[in-house]
Amino acid sequence: MALTLTNLYLEDSQRAFLAKRAKAAKTNLSIEARRAIDACKDGISMEDLDLLDAATKQAANDIAAMNEVLGKGLARSERFFEEIAQLKGKA
Repeated sequence: MALTLTNLYLEDSQRAFLAKRAKAAKTNLSIEARRAIDACKDGISMEDLDLLDAATKQAANDIAAMNEVLGKGLARSERFFEEIAQLKGKA
């Protein structure tokens, strides 16, 4: 892929957004700007991204809640098997 040097004027908040994404992805500002343009070219709207972001956050909350329930169930089963082992030891 051939790249062309282009001056791009960004608002401070836009530059900060791309810089934050670049740091998280261990890339650079140019790569993140190209990715944003590619997403727009592919027809991905900001509304799509907002919906995806909200769904991802909800899924994370749901998984955390499931992990809590599973953790409590594991603790109960461990106590149950300990009691069975104790009963077997008394027999």
